[in-house]
Amino acid sequence: MISVHLDVEAVRADFPALARKVRNDKPLIYLDSGATSQKPVQVLDAERSFYERHNSAAHRGTHLLGEEATDVYEGARAKVAAFLGADAGEVVFTKNATEAINLVAYAMSNDRSGSFRVGPGDEILITEMEHHANLVPWQQLCERTGATLRWLDVTPEGRLDLDDLDSMITGRTRIVAVTQQSNVTGTIPPVAEIVRAAHEVVRMEGSTFLPPPQRFEPGVPAVAEAAGLAAAVDYLTALGMGNVAAHEESLTAHALDALSEISGVRILGPDTTKDRGGAVAFEVEGVHPHDVGQVLDELGIAVRTGHHCAWPLHRALGVQASTRATFYVYNTHDEVDALADGIRYAQRFFQAG
Repeated sequence: MISVHLDVEAVRADFPALARKVRNDKPLIYLDSGATSQKPVQVLDAERSFYERHNSAAHRGTHLLGEEATDVYEGARAKVAAFLGADAGEVVFTKNATEAINLVAYAMSNDRSGSFRVGPGDEILITEMEHHANLVPWQQLCERTGATLRWLDVTPEGRLDLDDLDSMITGRTRIVAVTQQSNVTGTIPPVAEIVRAAHEVVRMEGSTFLPPPQRFEPGVPAVAEAAGLAAAVDYLTALGMGNVAAHEESLTAHALDALSEISGVRILGPDTTKDRGGAVAFEVEGVHPHDVGQVLDELGIAVRTGHHCAWPLHRALGVQASTRATFYVYNTHDEVDALADGIRYAQRFFQAG
């Protein structure tokens, strides 16, 4: 039994969106946090407070509000860096992961000094389980520069095949880009082992040549959003990341057990919580994922359907698309049971299973 020290009902009270009624006046069961998580009042209050009291252009104004905006912005950067175990100078605020990775990829094709530049004969290593945000920018970089894209395959269970890891990382490898957790199967790759192999061959020198983060944050900074992010760090720190992880693992274990008991349902990825996070994708025999999602939506259950911007992984697992439930601190075991009941209802509705 997984020990969890998290007052989920108290946590849920912090998220106003969860009090909504949705389709057919059903209470909202939000299982799509892997795409966008709901925001607690602490984050909403932090952003509202900035706009109400300190709204100004950080790093630009010499008046009091400008100074306050700069303090809020750089204070958020320092707080996020400490949360991640990084240096503040290594944290660059972007809108999303796709923009961030494109920023690095374009830098690698435009560096005039040559120390960071990628060209013909160079290689970039990714994995078959990557989100398109960590695939397409590298594909385009290779097209622009003549470099070669290589990738580690996944096993039928949805884990990374590391049998050829040492031979895949060579003196020609310029960058290794791998997800921390699959957004489809929840698989957590052995990042430490991959880093070890990379450090034995690749200096990965590009990251040490980056100038201060402001170089990559042109225009007026998004200070309110940074303030909200800092508040989110405070919120999670107060909950305790160990408690957050244990709660997520508990929900995932429950979901794996509940869905595995339903005839005609195939869970994608590992069937245990070992090296697995809170994303559970599945297919229902005889029912298209979009239809499953629509039926669940009518029951007030919000899930994700499609290939989740991870088409190579779906192809490797032998499916066109899937339905995905993702869990967060505010989800409950009752909601996991509701998901399982909803899947059974969808099977009856479409006379499948």
